[in-house]
Amino acid sequence: MQSASSGWGNGLLGVIIFSGSLPATRVAVGGFSALFLTSARAIIAALIGAAVLSLLRQAWPERKDLISLTIVSLGVVIGFPLLTALALQHISSAHSIVFIGLLPLSTAIFAVLRGGERPQALFWLFAVLGSATVVAFALSNDGTASVTGDLLMVAAIVLCGLGYAEGAALSRRLGGWQVISWALLLALPLMLPVMIWTWPSAWSGVSLPAWIGLAYVSIFSMFVGFIFWYRGLAIGGIARIGQLQQLQPFFGLALAGFLLHEPVAWSMIAATAVVVACVFFARSVDRASH
Repeated sequence: MQSASSGWGNGLLGVIIFSGSLPATRVAVGGFSALFLTSARAIIAALIGAAVLSLLRQAWPERKDLISLTIVSLGVVIGFPLLTALALQHISSAHSIVFIGLLPLSTAIFAVLRGGERPQALFWLFAVLGSATVVAFALSNDGTASVTGDLLMVAAIVLCGLGYAEGAALSRRLGGWQVISWALLLALPLMLPVMIWTWPSAWSGVSLPAWIGLAYVSIFSMFVGFIFWYRGLAIGGIARIGQLQQLQPFFGLALAGFLLHEPVAWSMIAATAVVVACVFFARSVDRASH
């Protein structure tokens, strides 16, 4: 019982931390370019990960783990941060948060492709319904829609789902925070020249909120959140704790509304609620089949 409670608690903390990622990124891209933000957050988090790995004297991953670590790195270290930063130059964080409702579906699809799972047909019925809801919302005129921004968000969700599924499987052997730490270090040789290339010509125009946004996505979204998230998955089970992702859009919309004072239209809330309901029922059907 204590183990299950610890899993839910750690998973919930991870989701709450991740919920602040898009609002923080929205603020940060007001002062930094998308490429600089992506590379800087990865480098800062990589330095933290390297320090922790060294302090705790962790063994190097095996050569067979490099492909999986590369996939994790491409998904959650490079792909999702870069694509969301680019998307948030075209859409509001409140609009983008609706797409996070597709993240459990994306993760489930890659669980099939990478893990050989075979959910029931009813599972995919709810999954398609949720996807259709997101597409309908994206095509609607809510005042913040953008085809470019929406397509970037879809691509970001696909890569993030891939990174989550691959990282969850690998964390069973290496440990959750070890996986993200090694994935960050693997991306370091690429991120360092990108950061130097996109180094701002002047810092005077960077506002304090932009610095705070950079600090948040670097320390919490890119590292601390994964400690709690992967620990929760390991203790409580990937399928069960993964359902907590359904709460992320609600937390994110609340943060966008209260902290950034962005308009949260009723259509955003309705679309998010439908997507969350569809993912919940899809997960329930899949669990009932086992």
